[in-house]
Amino acid sequence: MRIAIGSDHRGVEKRAALAQWLSRQGYEVDDCGAPAGVACDYPDIAADVAVRVSRHQADRGILMCGSGIGMSIAANKIPGVRAALVHDLHGAEFSRKHNDANVLCLSADQMDETQMAAIVELWLESAFEGGRHARRVEKIQQLESSFSRNLP
Repeated sequence: MRIAIGSDHRGVEKRAALAQWLSRQGYEVDDCGAPAGVACDYPDIAADVAVRVSRHQADRGILMCGSGIGMSIAANKIPGVRAALVHDLHGAEFSRKHNDANVLCLSADQMDETQMAAIVELWLESAFEGGRHARRVEKIQQLESSFSRNLP
């Protein structure tokens, strides 16, 4: 599985540690984040990772900034992306099982590397349940499609 991972300047160290951890677990990792010591705008990083997921150049994406909020908002503007801001194991599991989230957003300021690894591991291992949840994800896709067609 190919994972695109990115962060702004607030998450550089944790992104690097997480990318190494993912590689050790056998994942292919595309590091799309800001280099150390370089301030950047989180929407640029979010777009890079989200577009890779949208175009199926990566199977999943992981984003982090100080709070994770900005990355989540920006990533969800890309068609086909379902980015979930997750703070705990419950959110990691159910963002996959019920929402088929394909981009995980994390707070670099609010969690340590051990917490991140546990959340990412569960998120990557959890499968979409389909069933009634598939109908709901389809409705999300229809919303996205209907608005993009009707914009001036």
